[in-house]
Amino acid sequence: MAGKVFFGVSMSLDGFIAPKSSEELMGKQWMELQGWVFPLRFFRENLKLGKGGEEGRDNDIARETFERTGVSVMGKRMFDAGERMWPEEAPFHTPVFVVTHEKRDPWERPGGTTFHFINDGIEAALDQARMAAGDRDVRIAGGGSTILEYLNAGLIDEFTIALSPVLFGAGVRLFEGIDASRVALEQINAEHSPKVTHLTYAVRQR
Repeated sequence: MAGKVFFGVSMSLDGFIAPKSSEELMGKQWMELQGWVFPLRFFRENLKLGKGGEEGRDNDIARETFERTGVSVMGKRMFDAGERMWPEEAPFHTPVFVVTHEKRDPWERPGGTTFHFINDGIEAALDQARMAAGDRDVRIAGGGSTILEYLNAGLIDEFTIALSPVLFGAGVRLFEGIDASRVALEQINAEHSPKVTHLTYAVRQR
C-alpha cells in the first residue's frame, strides 16, 4: 500500500515560513521560528551535534516525522540554500528528489542521502519519489512555492504546521496563491506545548 504525501513546516503567527531571501536563513527571525526544534534530543542526534537535548512530545513529533518519511521532494531554491548549510552528512538519510531545470547527475552524500535532479516537473518527481518510498510516506520538504504547487495540483494528502509564537511581518507566506476554491481542509489533530502548537490537517479536493 502506498504511503501518504505530506509536508510539515514551522509557521509564524502571521503566516510566514521563511524570510524572502535565502541569505536571511539562519538570521534572527528564522532562528526564532525554528527555535522549538534546535534543543530537541532527536534534532541533535540527527545532525550529530552531541548527546543530550530536550525530550517530550515535541521531540517525539520530530522523530515520528523523520521515521515516516521514505523520500523527500524539494524545490531548487531549498536545495541551493541547503547545499550551502547542510553538513557533509545531510540530515535526510533517504533519497531526495529535487524539482529543477538544472541537469545534474545524482549527488550521493554520506549517511544514506542521495539527491536526484528531476527536470520534468512536480508530478514526475512525485511519481519517482513514490516508487522509491514503497509503503512509506513522501514528504514535500519545501520551499514554500514547491509546497504550494503540490497543494494546488491536488497532490497533498496531509500536512502539519508547527505554529510558533513569532511574528515575521514579511517573507514567504505558506498559503500565498492557494487555490482556495479547490482545496478543502479537515483538522485531524492539535497538540500544544509551551513552545509551539502542532496542527495537522487532511487535504481533499472540493
